[in-house]
Amino acid sequence: MKKVAYDNYYEKENYFGNPYPGLVAFFTTIETKGTVLDLGCGQGRDALPLGNLGYKVIGVDHSSVGIEQLNRQAKLQKLSVEGRIGNVYEYSISAEIDIVLLDSMLHFYQNDLAKETQFVEKILTELKGGGIFVNGLLKGRQREDTLKQIIENSPFEWDILLDDYTEYKEANAEFHLFAIKKRS
Repeated sequence: MKKVAYDNYYEKENYFGNPYPGLVAFFTTIETKGTVLDLGCGQGRDALPLGNLGYKVIGVDHSSVGIEQLNRQAKLQKLSVEGRIGNVYEYSISAEIDIVLLDSMLHFYQNDLAKETQFVEKILTELKGGGIFVNGLLKGRQREDTLKQIIENSPFEWDILLDDYTEYKEANAEFHLFAIKKRS
């Protein structure tokens, strides 16, 4: 298995800490607990709590260390959570996926803008009608506007379910939570 930079970070269990309170609160409001695809899941900061809320979660990350820890915790807690080693940018979104979650995956820095734009466009295209896209992004007007512009330029129609901020104590920062539902 190829070693990646995050393998070193993940030598410390629960490296990124707890999920955003606003993210957990949002997922608590969804009535039907379907299948979540957590792209860039790391050690399962979001995947494990979502599993505890009754969701089936598939987590994808390139760090074998993070995925091993996620799968170990999911087994210990008897959760319907499965971690898979993979390239999040190339991972296909199957019809079984109800919700796609990106947490701290997008930054829209100049060097990554084209790649991240194509990534979001791919997700929006592959997501089934009625599917939900949830994104957690470090607060910043330019980043937030870039994401919203990508969505507005997509050929699909969307309903906004969440457009709010949440505190992330571990990083002493605020994150923008944005969730949209694809119209059928």
